[in-house]
Amino acid sequence: MSGPLTVELSCLPLLASALTSAERGWPVIPLHPRAKRPAGHPERACPGTGRCTGGHRKPEQRATTNTELIHATWATRPYNVGIATGPAGLLVVDLDVCKPEEREGAPDGATSLAALCERTGQTVPTTYRVRTARGGEHLYFTAPTGVQLKCSAGRLGPHIDTRAWGGYVVAAGSITADGAYEITDDAPVAPLPGWLVVLLTEQPKPTAVDLSPVRDGTRAAQVALERECAVIMAAVEGGPDGRNNTLHKSACKVARFVAWGHLPRHVAEQAIQAAGEATGLPPAECRTTIRSAMDWVTAHATPREAA
Repeated sequence: MSGPLTVELSCLPLLASALTSAERGWPVIPLHPRAKRPAGHPERACPGTGRCTGGHRKPEQRATTNTELIHATWATRPYNVGIATGPAGLLVVDLDVCKPEEREGAPDGATSLAALCERTGQTVPTTYRVRTARGGEHLYFTAPTGVQLKCSAGRLGPHIDTRAWGGYVVAAGSITADGAYEITDDAPVAPLPGWLVVLLTEQPKPTAVDLSPVRDGTRAAQVALERECAVIMAAVEGGPDGRNNTLHKSACKVARFVAWGHLPRHVAEQAIQAAGEATGLPPAECRTTIRSAMDWVTAHATPREAA
């Protein structure tokens, strides 16, 4: 067979995927065949006519659950299917695999999520899951009401991204050069756990590290705090793991002065937290690392006289 019939048959599985998403109330957009990029013109090439007469319509704005439009779109080409997560009321946790050039033993998204659960004492509920073409995984959750969560990259840990408002995910049934997107758990979509909502809620980014003199501390403690905050903020090599290791080492050095009573713990933690976040580390990861260092050193520190 050839011509329009061949194209039509190749579209059928992807049309079914688009319609299934629409039936769930998830607005869809066409993606280039065998790719993950949205079809249609980019904003820089917008003609300002047709559907864009009133201004460029981004993929999220073009997403639809209208079955007539979906049939008309997927009848012509085997477009992959994208789900506009924000309008769909979804937050999807994207667990990515490591890149080939990364060091051996680097944590992938699944490992990072398991470590996050262990540190926080929390669990991830059973929910709808999709295996990605490269072997990663998408965990679907219903977004909380009253909070408009945005996409994030690495906020929860290495190789963990989230897709919400401003983003989209490739739907099951889509195919790229790396393989197919396949459902691995067709369970009902669970609500996003509250502890993840807290970790993903936007927090003001510190604009500067407060290094004002510490009234109750010694000059040596103040100098150490300033020096280690500078060391942390200069740690740009080694990726998230390297930055976290630097954060831990510097926190341990400052913690000695906390243990000796020369520096208030909350002052040290606030300054080191700001320095850690300035490198791009997730706030929750910074807090966990700093607390671990402070707790251990203050419990085992050598007395000041013997140091």
